[in-house]
Amino acid sequence: MRQLMTGNEAMAEGAIRAGCRAYFGYPITPQNEILEYMAAHLPQAGGAFVQAESEVAAINMCYGASAAGVRTMTSSSSPGISLKLEGISYLAGADLPCVIVNVMRGGPGLGNIAPAQGDYFQATKGGGHGDYRLIVLAPSTVQESAELVGLAFDLSDRYRVPAMILADGMLGQMMEPVALPPHRDPATLPPKPWALTGAKGREPNYIASFALDPKDLRELNLRRHERYREIADREVRWEEVETGDAEVLLVAYGTMGRIAKTVVRRARGEGLRVGLLRPITLWPFPYEPIRALAERVRAVLTVELSAGQMWEDVRLAVEGRCPTPFYGEMGGVVPTPDEVLQEVKRLA
Repeated sequence: MRQLMTGNEAMAEGAIRAGCRAYFGYPITPQNEILEYMAAHLPQAGGAFVQAESEVAAINMCYGASAAGVRTMTSSSSPGISLKLEGISYLAGADLPCVIVNVMRGGPGLGNIAPAQGDYFQATKGGGHGDYRLIVLAPSTVQESAELVGLAFDLSDRYRVPAMILADGMLGQMMEPVALPPHRDPATLPPKPWALTGAKGREPNYIASFALDPKDLRELNLRRHERYREIADREVRWEEVETGDAEVLLVAYGTMGRIAKTVVRRARGEGLRVGLLRPITLWPFPYEPIRALAERVRAVLTVELSAGQMWEDVRLAVEGRCPTPFYGEMGGVVPTPDEVLQEVKRLA
């Protein structure tokens, strides 16, 4: 059975059904519905909801709950995520799983509450201090919003790497029919033998994000980056639309990914051979699929709601095999399919 939900509500319900039992957050538009939904529904599922006194407090509460082996989530929007970055780096440094939802808004600074994609660098290039990575998933529909949260928890637990859902204000607020994933009993989830659950009958576990000896810290980082390489090898996800005979390839994610699908449909209706590659994982990024398509298309057009942040990764993927033009908007302006189609026609 499907039901009508906003993207924010779908992410919250998807988290509960994935076994999330600890949520810590602080209000900020346009993601407040996640906070409100968790406050109303997580305690009913036997979980703990805390509205923290600040974003900094919320992310550090996630550290404690995750260290105890509980599936833990926080959510915020762009300025709030910036405040959480130190704690996110601490989670990564302690090899603790956690899901962080960023419902992006216009920036920089306080900006506005309109949809944007200007946090791509922050999410995929670290954001906080140190050599670390986040698994970053980008839904483009409310259905995917519900599903990818569960995947984020699974990947975060499997690799002991924090995971981020990178959405935006439009996706968070829009309503669509959703077929919700099944409930998962936390007792049936894979065990976490490293968690701080007491030490009766065994040696105590130890979790920290520091190592005073430089050689020890180097070894910790080397092992961590081995996991990152494994993630890059195994967990790349993307969607292709009409790429078989495409002469112009669009690359877009999230809200712009769904707009780009409309562009492809309209372009095909006018006889233009246009295709789309939509990254679902922003990290690891689908470099190889884009590189392979760049061998046989005339141009790869990146379309995003930023000054061209993902464009840098697209150009790294293409490696000069064909032209890589860019079309973007900033400040919360969302282009129409017709506006993007005009740019496609200019290239074609």
